[in-house]
Amino acid sequence: MSRRDNRQKPAWLIARSRNQYTPYNVHEEAQLLEFLMSKVTNGSRTKAKYLLSNRCVEIDNNIVTQFDYPLHDGMVVFISKKKNHHEFRHNQLKLLYEDAYLLVVQKKEGLLSVATDTQKERTAQHILTEYVRRSNRNGRVLAVHRLDRATSGIMMFAKDEKTQHTLRDDWHYFVTDRRYVAVVEGDMEKDQGQVRSYLTDHGLHVRSSQVDDGGKLSVTHYRVVGRGNGNSLVELRLETGRKNQIRVHMCDLGHPIVGDRRYNAQSDPLHRMCLHAFKLSFIHPVTREQMNFEEEYPSRFKGLLGKHDNGKTESK
Repeated sequence: MSRRDNRQKPAWLIARSRNQYTPYNVHEEAQLLEFLMSKVTNGSRTKAKYLLSNRCVEIDNNIVTQFDYPLHDGMVVFISKKKNHHEFRHNQLKLLYEDAYLLVVQKKEGLLSVATDTQKERTAQHILTEYVRRSNRNGRVLAVHRLDRATSGIMMFAKDEKTQHTLRDDWHYFVTDRRYVAVVEGDMEKDQGQVRSYLTDHGLHVRSSQVDDGGKLSVTHYRVVGRGNGNSLVELRLETGRKNQIRVHMCDLGHPIVGDRRYNAQSDPLHRMCLHAFKLSFIHPVTREQMNFEEEYPSRFKGLLGKHDNGKTESK
């Protein structure tokens, strides 16, 4: 290649080459795994999966491990000659999924989702930002939604403002299913039902009203999946997503969530609030694929029902 040709290369492409990355140009639409098999691994599916699992593939400055990641004409796929050791490990976060646009994680209770005036660094957003910047020093992690500090479970973050705004601006189109499981005090009177009220945020406490007093209309659907030991195991689906919505609505029913002292719980056997976001389904804002993430109910929740537990280990 002539010196003139080299000057015409984009600066980032030259930097990649110097960093022991081999570029492969994409000329037609394909899924990443089939592209790797045809262009890189000489037809070997095992070798292609090895590249993905060892985080050797980068697209648009992001490590990609998704085998069906969509490729389009004009993209450049970079293959590292060495394993990328920037694996994500943290005792309060579990990485469930990552691509160039999104991160899906499972958060433990006690960890803030995003920064507050008093807590800037020990948050899920900060931890994930540090992670993505190991591979891309300009990488960003942006909040799409939140889970209360005391709530554990599945949540997602965006890697750029366009993805963040797309999801936030049309949340009810993209998010097709979001469910929680909780252990509540007492034996629920009905097997299923819904709670509707107007919620008003008063800082540390959210007030609920059955009449429109200027609050935001909030709807929670519930289904009892187990009873025992003076508690009920309840699956909850949000029709709206207000601050503390599930916590307030369970309190409205006279069955506060176990461990939720703020909303009148009398017991705290696990030293945590027993609320967990176990399912998140959404349409990918870029690829338009249906994405489904679901975890089993926490075993410690089911244990609170004692020997009379007739709850299911998986939801329908």
